[in-house]
Amino acid sequence: MVRHLFPISSLLFGSGLLLFAGGVHGLILPVRGSMEGFSPSALGLLGTGWAIGYVGGCLVVPRLVGAVGHIRTFGVMCALAAVTILFQAIFINAWAWIPTRAISGFCFAGAAMIVESWLNDRVAPNNRGTIFGVYTMVNLGAVTAGQMAISLGDATGFVFFAIGAIVYCLALIPTALSTSASPAPLTSVRLDLPALWRNSPVAVAAVFLVGISNAAFGTLAAVYADRVGLSLTAIALFASIPVLAGALAQLPIGFISDRMDRRKVLLFTAVLALASDLAFVILVPESRFMNLVLVGAFGAAIFAMYPVIVAHANDHAPAGTSIQVSGGLLMVFGLGSIIGPLIAGVAMAGVGPQGLFMTTVAAHCLMIAFTIWRIFAKSAVPESEKTAFRVSAPARGVTPETAVLAVGEDEAASLAEAESEPTRAR
Repeated sequence: MVRHLFPISSLLFGSGLLLFAGGVHGLILPVRGSMEGFSPSALGLLGTGWAIGYVGGCLVVPRLVGAVGHIRTFGVMCALAAVTILFQAIFINAWAWIPTRAISGFCFAGAAMIVESWLNDRVAPNNRGTIFGVYTMVNLGAVTAGQMAISLGDATGFVFFAIGAIVYCLALIPTALSTSASPAPLTSVRLDLPALWRNSPVAVAAVFLVGISNAAFGTLAAVYADRVGLSLTAIALFASIPVLAGALAQLPIGFISDRMDRRKVLLFTAVLALASDLAFVILVPESRFMNLVLVGAFGAAIFAMYPVIVAHANDHAPAGTSIQVSGGLLMVFGLGSIIGPLIAGVAMAGVGPQGLFMTTVAAHCLMIAFTIWRIFAKSAVPESEKTAFRVSAPARGVTPETAVLAVGEDEAASLAEAESEPTRAR
């Protein structure tokens, strides 16, 4: 294990720094914005802006890398991210933060894609699964550490903005000092909704709704926790526990989904998510303990859905097109991520903190209804024709390059093949 990790340790370290800074940046904005009296609608627009930038980064950065190279582009992404968070520290204004949050999303997507491309180039096929697992765990740990760091100081000052900027700058050092040759060009993604829908309607509908619910929660969870009176430490836990619970839940969920109809597994997780949604809406929990227990169950459900959806879509995909399918689903997820925080922000402004979970109730009800219809409309894929379930980081941290790193070189090489091959029943 160590001999496989040592050659890529600098890349893993750089990725960890990037995700740590992203964790700090992603939590300090809603926490500080809520303290400053920003409306829930404005705070929701921060998530909408980030999602727009992230989708834009996935589409544009591959061309930018092709023009100026990996190292220069990565340096630009980290520098812009650092400038952005410092700008936000100087101008404490929602309407200044929204467009700059879009820049952050663009930079974050671009930097993550470049790191993953580099890892993909340096990893041998026989240990790819292990390296991808380590990479995922490093990123989850770094995000959690960044979020929990907020609890160690005063969120009303300049310090956490400065820490975020410093770590963004540190993240560019490992790649800037790399002596290895630049890897292959980044994966380009195009969104072909008709083809995705023909491949698997339930995957398209579900991933869009997951984008709505997960992005709404990811953007406004800290605002909800603040409005119900939780301490700064509890707010950090409220944002971090769901991510870790979702990562742990993927192991049993993936095991089960490999042995039965994945749509039924998706239905189960959606029902669990809906039960958690309704608990927040009906019980209106006030204690720290109850909020953290409920949000843990909520996170275990919502953050386990995305890899099940991707695996289900790939079960139906023609041979050699799984990267295209995964990349297309990521774009659909991004579209939902643009809408979700906006809807939830308006709901919270109208009915209070519970508006966040009323939004996720609506998304999960629609998902349950559509999935049930598809289960009765089409038969399941035989187990012998299923692809392997792959554990994934929460989808907001997934890029098109993640799919390439996960599936391996052989399948990546067949990216453009078999587009016209008939699909199986879906």
